Amino acid sequence: MHIRSLLSPSTALVLVSLVAASSASDVVNLTALSFETVVGPEPLVLVAFCTSWSGHCKALAPHYEEAATALKAKNIKIAKVDCVAEPSFCEAHEVQGYPTLKVFRYGSRVDGYPGTPQADSIINYMVEQSLPAVSEVTTANHEEFKNASNNSRVVVTIAYVASSTESPAVEFSAVAEKHRDRSAYVFGLSTDEDAIDAAGVTPPAIVVYRSFDEPKTVYPGLPISAVSNFELEEWISSLSVPVIDEISAENYAVYINSPKPLAYLFLDPSSPDKEVYIEAIRPVAQQYKPQVNFVWIDAVKFVTHAKALNLKDVKWPAFVIQDLGRKHLAYPLDQSMDVTPEAVGNWLQQFLDGKLEPMLRSAPIPEIQYGPVSTVVGKQFNEIVLDDSKDVFVEFYTTWCACGHCKRLKPIWDSLGEKYAPLKEKITIAKMELLANELPPSAPFRVSSVPALKFKPAGSREFIDYDGHRTLEEFIAFVKEHARNNLETPVVPTEGEGVGQIPLGAETR
Repeated sequence: MHIRSLLSPSTALVLVSLVAASSASDVVNLTALSFETVVGPEPLVLVAFCTSWSGHCKALAPHYEEAATALKAKNIKIAKVDCVAEPSFCEAHEVQGYPTLKVFRYGSRVDGYPGTPQADSIINYMVEQSLPAVSEVTTANHEEFKNASNNSRVVVTIAYVASSTESPAVEFSAVAEKHRDRSAYVFGLSTDEDAIDAAGVTPPAIVVYRSFDEPKTVYPGLPISAVSNFELEEWISSLSVPVIDEISAENYAVYINSPKPLAYLFLDPSSPDKEVYIEAIRPVAQQYKPQVNFVWIDAVKFVTHAKALNLKDVKWPAFVIQDLGRKHLAYPLDQSMDVTPEAVGNWLQQFLDGKLEPMLRSAPIPEIQYGPVSTVVGKQFNEIVLDDSKDVFVEFYTTWCACGHCKRLKPIWDSLGEKYAPLKEKITIAKMELLANELPPSAPFRVSSVPALKFKPAGSREFIDYDGHRTLEEFIAFVKEHARNNLETPVVPTEGEGVGQIPLGAETR
């Protein structure tokens, strides 16, 4: 029997201390050619995608070296890829910043590493990943296991089957494996007849236990032996959140990881009508629960989030839908309208019918473009960035960009703009600040880290990520390689060639 748990900090520290005696690296160096032979046969590998020039990669290196040595005894490998030497391989694995750590099982990527860049955190996480995704449930631990949901928002799902090899045990295990990184889910499997009797079900059966709404729900599909992974996952996911709940830092990941749109009801928690609004909306939330997750949120505490969802006025209650599957676009209900069940229901139905347009953040359109780099705002993205007649090179940044990369890049990016200023009819060097401006649905990408540099050749809608050294010389070389327009700077004739020649006898100053 095994119930999943993290290692204690002391255990992790003991493992870390084992590395002191070893100076040789236990980190495997990977290339595109060696990946299949090294990672393919392994049940669990953590791969660090790095570059030699990244300061963050250099800072991480001793931590994954320590973790690799500590995990060696458990046959868990840590490997690294040099993305300067293997740019295409890193791009194929959707590496957008450095360092990026990803978990692989038998050569297939399963998830990104969510922990901190510390040796003990890496060790804890990888040891947990090596444990079974499904715990064995017997008479001895049945009550304790299913009651794990009583003191938290954890959803406990138990499959009661006659054999661990029959359906739906196989499908159940596949769903559990997919959700092993999500702390809101716990999966168990029981073939114990006494435990099955205690559950009051006839095998095969799958039961969800939770501390909210209906505390016990049996899978309704028949025959259950024919259930698919998708059907099972959808059912468990739908039961993992209440009909309407307060969203907070503790449960935010549960909602943000769901493929469903998220409907927010912004409320002032001190208002005497708070519960009245929640209960009034509850029937609407119940009606649309198969398609949309509902939450209420503290509008006073999270007023910044309200602004991020394009609610303009500090006026509560307010209602907005966020499409998590479509670049997190926001659809706020007009704040001049009363937030009634009828208004919310109509807004939801229009959203689901595809009749609503998202509201996008955008700074005012500049009356004049100052400097050699064009400033792009949300309202002008299509006009400037998607201009088919020009090659376009864009920097996406934020004003906070705390690590300093954006600040260091600015003078170099300005110099690049100056370099191509004489060719502004053929190429645009641009920048877009992402706090005040939002990417429209027409943007075929999302920006997950800043600064992000993307190049669009003329006549194309494909964007090429720039991952090289951030120097003027390498930027110019990159533009020359990918531009479709002729970007040769016109040669200005010198004196004696006619144009610009000073006439004989003319006055000079």
